[in-house]
Amino acid sequence: MVILHVKKGDESQFLYETTCQSKLSDLIPQLIEIYNGRLKIERLNYELEELSKHGISLPGNMQGLTEDQISDLKLHDSWADKCYPTGGVKESKDPMGKRNGQAPLEKMAELINRTRSEAMADISKNNVMAKTCLTQETIKNALDKLRGAVMIVYPMGLPPYDPIKQEFENNEDLSGTQASLQVLDKDTGQLWWAGKELQRSNKLEDYIGKNEKTKIVAKLQKKGQGVPSREPVFTEEDKKQMMSYAYKKQEEMKKLEADDDVSYMNSSWADPHSLKRQFQGVRDVKWRP
Repeated sequence: MVILHVKKGDESQFLYETTCQSKLSDLIPQLIEIYNGRLKIERLNYELEELSKHGISLPGNMQGLTEDQISDLKLHDSWADKCYPTGGVKESKDPMGKRNGQAPLEKMAELINRTRSEAMADISKNNVMAKTCLTQETIKNALDKLRGAVMIVYPMGLPPYDPIKQEFENNEDLSGTQASLQVLDKDTGQLWWAGKELQRSNKLEDYIGKNEKTKIVAKLQKKGQGVPSREPVFTEEDKKQMMSYAYKKQEEMKKLEADDDVSYMNSSWADPHSLKRQFQGVRDVKWRP
């Protein structure tokens, strides 16, 4: 099997297992789907943490307003009574003013936080170092975990405008956010390797050959961004080892230059008359009184 080490820019994303025979028209959308799935789980991780701390999201026209402003405008969150967490609530005001401040109790909050930690571990970039490949099934299972935890804590569901519900239903609106710059389009996203764009009309073997025991570093990129930067010849770890080795050699040379010890002249191998005495048979003669 061919192992793809997928990167975005210079940052590792995940490992993916495929074959030389794979059509790039199928492979590239699959890689983009996994990449976008990781981003979705990361966004959900943040929103679920806020949910466990401060409860469900407020309607858009109430976000950022003070209690006095809400009262003066006679605004009411009709979903607050419907979307009630299992076991009850504790008051925890949201300093950002985005959530209603009715957080789930500690046990339910712990369930949410434990589940989101598990989901983040499933898609962690540390899996690259562990040589664990990521699949579409892994992404799906992680999302199902998160969805199940929310259903347990909020059996009546979340408001339709809550970003968590929108993420689960793929209705999230990322326009105008930093997250929108990271998401790739499945139809136009590009895959690069060795300074070449892998064209969707070809197969992977047209670029890397037919050896199935191959591992390559490939980079995902938006269309029109040009050729991505090449991989450095030496990794940061290689550079550290080389610098450490050079430093040790430098210190050894300094010690040799400073060493004035001539005791080696007393050694037998340094005696210029050793061979002569050996032929005369007077080698190792010791005189005693």
